[in-house]
Amino acid sequence: MSDKINPQKLKLVKRPKNGSITNPYYGCTVGAAYSVLGIKGGVPIANCGPGCMYKQFFMQSFDNGFQGSYGAGGGNLPSANVQENDVVFGGLKTLDNLIKSSLAVIKGDLYVVLTGCSGELIGDDVPSVVKKYRDKGYPIVCADTGGFKGTNLTGHEIVVQSIIDQFVGDYDGEKTPGLVNLWFETPYYNQNWRGDYEEIVRILRGAGLKVNILFGPENEGVKAWKKIPKAQFNLIISSWVGLETVEKLKEKYNQPYLHIPVLPIGEEATTAFIRKVVEYAGIDKKKSEKFIKREAELYYYYIEHFAEFFSEYWFGLPSEFAVIANSDYAIAYTKFLADQIGLIPKKTIVTDNPPEKYRAALAEEYKHLSDGVAIEPDFVEDGYTVQQILEKEVTFGPGVPLIIGTTWEIDYARDHGALLLESSSPTTESLVVNKSYIGYKGALSFIEHIYSATVGGK
Repeated sequence: MSDKINPQKLKLVKRPKNGSITNPYYGCTVGAAYSVLGIKGGVPIANCGPGCMYKQFFMQSFDNGFQGSYGAGGGNLPSANVQENDVVFGGLKTLDNLIKSSLAVIKGDLYVVLTGCSGELIGDDVPSVVKKYRDKGYPIVCADTGGFKGTNLTGHEIVVQSIIDQFVGDYDGEKTPGLVNLWFETPYYNQNWRGDYEEIVRILRGAGLKVNILFGPENEGVKAWKKIPKAQFNLIISSWVGLETVEKLKEKYNQPYLHIPVLPIGEEATTAFIRKVVEYAGIDKKKSEKFIKREAELYYYYIEHFAEFFSEYWFGLPSEFAVIANSDYAIAYTKFLADQIGLIPKKTIVTDNPPEKYRAALAEEYKHLSDGVAIEPDFVEDGYTVQQILEKEVTFGPGVPLIIGTTWEIDYARDHGALLLESSSPTTESLVVNKSYIGYKGALSFIEHIYSATVGGK
């Protein structure tokens, strides 16, 4: 079709020739240690240099909504802190001692050894060390997550697939009708991930599905991971992260998958999401339709009350907005604000450096924001470059601009009198305990936070 996105024409702002990034929006591959922490009873063991885990903690947890951590997270995360001697003579002895100590000191149900740049560059045979402990009966796996391989999102898929291969293993038994594996947000990467998991699980259960939750507050730990092969199908709610994993599961366990590329925000999107999943699952629609009816009535009850404020103060409210966020949230926020609130999108910048093979499909979603509303996203992974683009390419009209972004956009928002709602990594000006902007309830919170900032002048 002539209106399809041509991947050759996508706007991609290239890195400087020296390859450096001034203000990043993600961690490196070994940052997938925080994916392990998203599993109850999961203990990451990092075979990397000193400072690596410290940086990942700040990027993904502390300076990202002050999410906090428990168990083996934060300052308790075991690390080899590889030194020059390990680089020159090999670091296997150091790693072996670290694993032994970690098993003795930290109680866990699954231990994941993640390799950093140092170990991979010098060629340490980490699998052989890990196998020694696995042969002794310890639930332990290893993942090759050298930081040079990509982002923490890349690492997330490496870790997930390593657990599937080395811990979950083979299976050729019966499938459980109605049981669905949920592949959703990357733990800790978006500061709202825990609240989002709660809302999406609530919605799926309300629709009549049995949900196998692999990360987050309601996750059952290794018990859930062992159930992966038994599920009827895999549900992936993501722009691109997790697609390689569900393809692997399709091949390994003969499991089909349903891909939902846009996170549902608001009644229309969430209702359509439920009906699509229920149709795919082939379950009775009576329960899901009853759930939809109840949720929609509640949603519009609150929207009608919000409408009084909106109609009274519309002249002082934002009419135009820009979004700077990762792939999942960039399209979800842009679509909701344009289609359901009626705001005008001026710029959307995708910050998580998605692989080239997915970018055309991601960009295609922006051609269908609402009737007659479309925008072409930029793919930029450097916060300094993002600010330059906003300065040079975005002109807001009269009124207060709205920026749905990150900490890196604080200076731009201040200089232009814009409202900034931090909603993607990194976030240093907001504390997140339990927050969600998706689904029925999350959309109401999203509206509330935006317009609270409006009347509060923040």
